Amino acid sequence: MLAAILLSFGVIFIAELGDKSQLMAMTFALRYRWWVVLGGITVATTLVHLVSVAVGHYLGVALPTAAISIVGGIAFLIFGLWTLRGDDLTEDEQNKAGRVTRSAFIAVASAFFLAELGDKTMLATITLATDNDWIGIWIGSTIGMVAADALAIIVGSVLGKHLPEGFIKIGAAVLFFVFGVWLLLDGIFPDSSAGIIGGAVVFGISVVSALARMAWKRSRATDSDPHLVDDNRTPID
Repeated sequence: MLAAILLSFGVIFIAELGDKSQLMAMTFALRYRWWVVLGGITVATTLVHLVSVAVGHYLGVALPTAAISIVGGIAFLIFGLWTLRGDDLTEDEQNKAGRVTRSAFIAVASAFFLAELGDKTMLATITLATDNDWIGIWIGSTIGMVAADALAIIVGSVLGKHLPEGFIKIGAAVLFFVFGVWLLLDGIFPDSSAGIIGGAVVFGISVVSALARMAWKRSRATDSDPHLVDDNRTPID
């Protein structure tokens, strides 16, 4: 079992580096407490990899990954709209704040569960479980993925402490939209680059729109404050 744990840990940890799930973990960490994000990822990963080892060890059949990807894409688009809408709860409303924490945990867990079904880490886990101890593969793959995503959570938490709240909200919403389009197009056009291209287009449009908005706001601020233009004008006595 130890050999299976070490093997699956190494394979899944490496496979997760740079994967969209790691970027998702960083995005969630920008908006929510790190332990909420890590808890949701751990629960989702445990369940997904349990399904993976069951498929690899017992069933040997493929899941309807296209349909799952479409559902996941729609879910991420909803998460993006939810992020833009924001939460109406204040910090001192403890009962309501508790509901926000539960909602965030459910959102993170469900998002990762949907995103990981049919992902390369799941396929790798299925492959490993076909000819290795399935319990060891389950434990090792789960720990490997959580460890890789924990690195992204650390990055997201550090960034969240140094960025303005408005920037974080808009940036997180944009990333959710990118993931949503990516998953949606992957489901509609499997075995193609449509998902990556679509996500890149959404990201590019968002960046250009943000830069244009910043330039427009700066222009308005300059027009409304003549001191920004006439600082060097000689006063008339």
